[in-house]
Amino acid sequence: MICAIAVHGQCYFSPTLCFQSTDMNLSWLDDFLALALTKNFSRAAELRHMTQPAFGRRIRALEEWLGTDLFNRGTQATTLTETGEWFRKVAQDLLARVASLPGEAQAIEASSSTILQFAATHTLSFTFMPNWLRSLESQQPVGAIQCVSDMLQRCEALMLQGKVHFVLSHAHSDVEGALESAGYPSIQLGTDTLIPVSSTDEKGQAYHRADDTSRPIHLLHYSAESGIGRIMQTVLAPQMEHLSTQTVFKAHLASVLKPMVLTGRGIAWLPQSLIADELATGRLAGVGPLSWRIPLQIRLYRDRSKINEIAEKFWDTVSSISCGM
Repeated sequence: MICAIAVHGQCYFSPTLCFQSTDMNLSWLDDFLALALTKNFSRAAELRHMTQPAFGRRIRALEEWLGTDLFNRGTQATTLTETGEWFRKVAQDLLARVASLPGEAQAIEASSSTILQFAATHTLSFTFMPNWLRSLESQQPVGAIQCVSDMLQRCEALMLQGKVHFVLSHAHSDVEGALESAGYPSIQLGTDTLIPVSSTDEKGQAYHRADDTSRPIHLLHYSAESGIGRIMQTVLAPQMEHLSTQTVFKAHLASVLKPMVLTGRGIAWLPQSLIADELATGRLAGVGPLSWRIPLQIRLYRDRSKINEIAEKFWDTVSSISCGM
């Protein structure tokens, strides 16, 4: 709608400054909540990145659309009317509902798809997953799979947002992840072990020794976003407190730490599935006491809600095979 405005006796047409009582702009809800929070038009306008007059017009437009005042405009702080207090909860609920729509729309689209949507931690996506799928296909066709390979935090986020059917990751019985705490069902598919390793010298001995007290132990650590790092921090922290250590490198992924270990930069805890060949050929050697080795589970998580028929059938197949192991 285009409105005519008279300025200094001249008539101008504006498509932006006219508000029609039958139309409501969702951004007005953010304006309203900013003013309800700050109780000050000037500060609220700054939060919304607009001039105070423009902000005031948008608040007035919302009130005209509702047909009632939402704020008491006094000389002191701007406060909510009784209707305004009611509308604050309504506005928050509306914005939350709108924010959830993309995920719901994608879930509906996914429900009719024949492609299985996976997220797998980087290590398992190229160590465990290929052989596991081949084993499944020897018993029943699996069909098309789309897989996102990333660190655990990102995989968990994709599941929590309803963007994947399944997540494949390492887990530990004493460390609750985001999916466990949210009640997502899971199946244990296998086991792995987190082993502290070092590169070796020409005699095949570990270059970095955990029992060498003459210098700090050089550690290659996982960053806070890493799922393996989360497990290590919980399980090993009490054992490592009394040791003299120096962190020389950090990364999200075990596959990034592995070449750093191989070039002699320090000790890292790496999944056995990732370093089986290097341990067998002697390029890497385990260090430290056996209590430093951390048993891991390999788990498959599924969406809590109803998934499409193809995904449900896949889950049933995996469940039956896992129960028979």
